[in-house]
Amino acid sequence: MAEFEHRLGAVLAQRREQQLYRRRLTLDSPQGPIVRLDGADYLNFCSNDYLGLAAHPRLVASFRQAAADYGVGSGASHLVCGHSRPHQQLEEALAEHTGRSRALLFSSGFAANTGTLATLLQRGDSVFQDRLNHASLLDGGLHSGARFRRFAHNDVVDLARKMSAVEGPRLVVVDGVFSMDGDAAPLAELAALCRQQDAWLMVDDAHGFGVSGDNGAGTVAAAGLGQDDVPVLMATLGKALGTGGAFVAGSDTLIEALIQQARNYIYTTAISPALAAATLTSLTLLREESWRREHLAALIRRFRQGAEQLQLPLMDSQSAIQPLLVGDAGTALDMSQSLRQRGLLIGAIRPPTVPAGTSRLRITLSAAHSEEQVDRLLEELALCRPQ
Repeated sequence: MAEFEHRLGAVLAQRREQQLYRRRLTLDSPQGPIVRLDGADYLNFCSNDYLGLAAHPRLVASFRQAAADYGVGSGASHLVCGHSRPHQQLEEALAEHTGRSRALLFSSGFAANTGTLATLLQRGDSVFQDRLNHASLLDGGLHSGARFRRFAHNDVVDLARKMSAVEGPRLVVVDGVFSMDGDAAPLAELAALCRQQDAWLMVDDAHGFGVSGDNGAGTVAAAGLGQDDVPVLMATLGKALGTGGAFVAGSDTLIEALIQQARNYIYTTAISPALAAATLTSLTLLREESWRREHLAALIRRFRQGAEQLQLPLMDSQSAIQPLLVGDAGTALDMSQSLRQRGLLIGAIRPPTVPAGTSRLRITLSAAHSEEQVDRLLEELALCRPQ
């Protein structure tokens, strides 16, 4: 019907007019501090490859060997015949690394979050979510059938007030590190409130796992919390670990319930066994090469100190995500394009990803960056800032 074509075309035209239109980049190189795009090399400050592992030779070798042993595709869902030995080994290793009873692999973080929330929640329950939670958490809560409430960002007092107003099963859901602001959730305080209110706490640690805590176990571990404090832990494998997919970790009851009920797990082809094998190597590197986290932390400090000297409006973040607040969507896009002309790749984040009036450059640092590259970033930002 022509109506669909007209409707979609109107939405696209509106996005272009509002400077909100998104375009994909097509790389001709591996992920790294320097990437190749349209025949030119760019200094890359927009990747989530926080530890510089995405193209690590040991990961590549593990992937190749496992592909030779198990093939590239898994061929089926985990519950049919797609669950290979590398999948099982990775689940066991992730459970051990996070100090949890069991872990379960999903094809993506979006699938893990929406599938877990749909399994945990039912009508009559209440789910409380931070206003800045990732879209997958918000969608999972909204579609679960539970009563959905959002609380002010990192505001434990606001959450406590909203929780005390309802009865019945309650689930609190937060990001460990917020993907667009880069700040961390007050997990210790949230866990204490949930214990007091007899509620469960779920943490999406996509941007903290591999970077925070002892051996990169994540923000939950860094806060000194265990499985009883945070019954549901989700993290992705395509960021700090450099591979792909996601997992949920928790009690045996939780994981078995997800295996039996989570539609996003049951009806999805398992990730490649070669990818699972490469991720096992990532976990080994987390333990062996702590210098990656230390170097990244030093780069974050160097960048923030330099930005303060230049009076650049950075948001309050101690993570690898360093957002430079711009405000206007068009200005953010102009800055991103100007930096690209100068050889730097930095994404402009605009509504609806962030609230109107808070468009920003989302700068991400990696352990693969050098001090000299961070200094170059600061120099170019000083030249391209709005006058």
